[in-house]
Amino acid sequence: MAMVNQRDVPLHVSVVGWLFVIGNALFLVIGAFVFLLLTGLGLSLSDVEARSVLLIVGPTLGLLLVALALPGLAAGYGLLTRKPWARILGIVMAIIGLVNFPVGTLIGLYALWVLVPEPTRDYFGAASSAAT
Repeated sequence: MAMVNQRDVPLHVSVVGWLFVIGNALFLVIGAFVFLLLTGLGLSLSDVEARSVLLIVGPTLGLLLVALALPGLAAGYGLLTRKPWARILGIVMAIIGLVNFPVGTLIGLYALWVLVPEPTRDYFGAASSAAT
């Protein structure tokens, strides 16, 4: 597989940024839905044991999903606005996403293919030197 060339870096970085934003926004929505669904279900039950389990599991699982989505959203935003820190965060999020088979694996591999090579490092290095 060929490396990304200098001319195509801005396009690929934007695509990775949007993939992170859209994917993690969906994760955020799912987390909020799980939180509301399980908590609401727990509040509506009369069984004390089921109620107590759902009132613990619902908020915990929902907040965990939301907490996992926030770094990916930040990475996507940073990549789209060409922040120097976003490349490193994007690499970390891509590596974490590799275990989310099959979609996370594909996005993670693509993100690593885009964010690791020298032309991308230079692209973000130019952004940080232009900001100073």
